[in-house]
Amino acid sequence: MFRNQYDTDVTTWSPAGRLFQVEYAMEAVKQGAAAVGLRSTSHVVLATVNKAASDLSSHQRKVFKIDDHIGVAIAGLTADGRVLSRYLRNECINHSFVYESPLPVSRLVVRLADKAQVCTQRSWKRPYGVGLLVAGLDETGAHLYYNCPSGNYFEYQAFAIGSRSQAAKTYMERRFEAFNNYSRDELIKDAIFAIRETLQGEKLTSSICTVAIVGIGEPFHMIDQKIIQEVIDSVEIKEDAAAAADQAPAQDDDKSSEAAPMDI
Repeated sequence: MFRNQYDTDVTTWSPAGRLFQVEYAMEAVKQGAAAVGLRSTSHVVLATVNKAASDLSSHQRKVFKIDDHIGVAIAGLTADGRVLSRYLRNECINHSFVYESPLPVSRLVVRLADKAQVCTQRSWKRPYGVGLLVAGLDETGAHLYYNCPSGNYFEYQAFAIGSRSQAAKTYMERRFEAFNNYSRDELIKDAIFAIRETLQGEKLTSSICTVAIVGIGEPFHMIDQKIIQEVIDSVEIKEDAAAAADQAPAQDDDKSSEAAPMDI
């Protein structure tokens, strides 16, 4: 039933210094639908896969607006993500009420990490089985953070979590050095490209992905599905044209390489 005698309680250490219950929560994030985030100097884009579990059901929301300057994308247990999103909204509302200013992104991320960490040292609690990509904009610029179920948090230029996220990471690692100078539209296009990498051959449409953005002069909001589909279609048209152009010279080379019949 259990992996070993050290994984029955979140507060029980293994002789190797591991907390297996925390590792199981991190594994739940890896099993969730993919989510990616990209950051430039002025904008942050989040994109998620939101396929429905059945043809008869709707999909679960994976992107949540926290405040005008902050939003999150989740991978893992959706119910846990919904609870943590409500907690983040309350923190932003309380800070705005008391200080009459937006809550800095880094401070919100630390509070979320502290909340997750408490669940790793209380025997009557379990770790949250969800990872969150936190996108935000404050006085110090645009930020993208990843909050782990273990209570750790990291700031990234670009990152991906969830199922088959390694393919998206590989794609972004080849291009991240240029992200700082990207325009809004270029960032959205690369986010869609990265999400497509996680589908591994499955056709990407606007119906199975959600894209959201926050930036200078642009509050956090979901991008309209029609715009997403237009971006996908334009990318596919360019790829088809490039493929056709590559095939044409190859066919010409084949024809030229045919030797003329020799008269004997």
